[in-house]
Amino acid sequence: MKNKLDELSQKKVTATLGGGEQKIKNQHDKGKLTARERINLLVDEGSFEEVGMFVKHRAKDFGLDKQNYPGDGVVTGFAKIDGRSVALFSQDFTVFGGSLSKTHAEKIVKIMKLAMKAGIPVIGLNDSGGARIQEGVNSLGGYADIFLLNTLASGVIPQISVVLGPCAGGAVYSPAITDFIFMARKTSHMFVTGPNVVKTVTHEDVTFEELGGADTHAQKSGVAHFVFNNEIETLLNVRKLLSFIPSNYKEKPISLDYDSDFSGENKKLGEILPANPNKPYDMKEVILNLVDENDFFEVHKDYAENIICGFARLAGMSVGIVANQPQVLAGVLDINASVKSARFVRFCDAFNIPLLVLVDVPGFLPGTEQEWNGIIRHGAKLLFAFSEATVPKVTLITRKAYGGAYDVMNSKHIRGDFNFAWPTAEIAVMGPKGAVEIIFKKEIESSENPDAELELKLKDYIEKFANPYIAAERGFLDDIIDPKDTKKVLINAFEILKDKVDLNPRKKHCNIPL
Repeated sequence: MKNKLDELSQKKVTATLGGGEQKIKNQHDKGKLTARERINLLVDEGSFEEVGMFVKHRAKDFGLDKQNYPGDGVVTGFAKIDGRSVALFSQDFTVFGGSLSKTHAEKIVKIMKLAMKAGIPVIGLNDSGGARIQEGVNSLGGYADIFLLNTLASGVIPQISVVLGPCAGGAVYSPAITDFIFMARKTSHMFVTGPNVVKTVTHEDVTFEELGGADTHAQKSGVAHFVFNNEIETLLNVRKLLSFIPSNYKEKPISLDYDSDFSGENKKLGEILPANPNKPYDMKEVILNLVDENDFFEVHKDYAENIICGFARLAGMSVGIVANQPQVLAGVLDINASVKSARFVRFCDAFNIPLLVLVDVPGFLPGTEQEWNGIIRHGAKLLFAFSEATVPKVTLITRKAYGGAYDVMNSKHIRGDFNFAWPTAEIAVMGPKGAVEIIFKKEIESSENPDAELELKLKDYIEKFANPYIAAERGFLDDIIDPKDTKKVLINAFEILKDKVDLNPRKKHCNIPL
């Protein structure tokens, strides 16, 4: 038996070395951790149980029969994060540049299938040069096997992609199907075709970083939901994200004990809005004064900044927050903001996370760029996502709610459960000046003093319509509240809704991509 155990021990040592000590050194020299180091940093100490350590590829062409490493370039298994089970795979760049073979794919598919059966999240740590060219269509088929599982698992279990090296070609579509993508600055890259191909086809000179670096995808494309300065920071924030979400679609997020000396009031909330309704303010200040411990975990922080999405806790309850940002483009909804927030709402609804919606929106962004690029089509995505969502949905209008954007931002009309407003709220078809210029066009033009007539009509309109009381009279608002009482009101609303059940009509699936 001792000989057998010695043999086992030696084989495990060999497997843990991946492509060998020199390749590991090369990985470290690039400022990157190895596949196993990443796992150890991410999960609870000593909790990782590996699956498929001894798997080897079966290919023989192009000299592959002479290069055969245990594990075949990906470490797979199960572990715990904050005591909760997760499935994970970590691609090993030291073995064939982390390239995906048929057996490499089989290992990933295997743990994904087990994760779906067990009802636990899947975390993919991506660091791969792409398909293993020597295996040809077998490798491409392996990718498609993973894509299929990504699709089938969507909305069943959370799927988190962490890109910590290259992720190129068809490989990008697996993370793109998952719920969230994390990237690390300087070392992470994603692109369908690399700089060399781009130069050949389009004659553009572009660096790896410019084409597909973390900041590019955080700010320009919106592909990356989270970007951090290094791998360690990135992996620690994966742990933080998991703390807000349940393990599967059947469960609810974990509520934390709420031991607070909070009296029910926060006077700071009444001091944030400027006296001038056209002056911008920072909606994040409102959020931070509402949530527990001033802790807000923002999603897509650097993309479509005119809308804010992220996770927080209210009295220990996990909530997803969607909020207009008056500081950027006056908080208007445009194409990118609509798509960003629709996807976030969709995720929260899939995994039973209640939604808090903070509204200060002057409408949709005008202009040819928006119209020609499909603001009608894309703006409808947010409307659709809120309408379909069956989780608890609470809305607070802080200031402006104009036009179709009022409807879209979780109004009572699209099944908002509780809809509140501050006394500063203005709910109207459009802003006062535009409305007056249309309604009283003839009177103003025929007046001896058009400017004075405009001001008179404007004052009258503001008194009658630039307030929340008409909407409240019609039952479209449940209450108009003092800003200082907001947190108490929201906590009570979500407490009432904690066992809410709402149903959509039976169907195969809906027909709008988010």
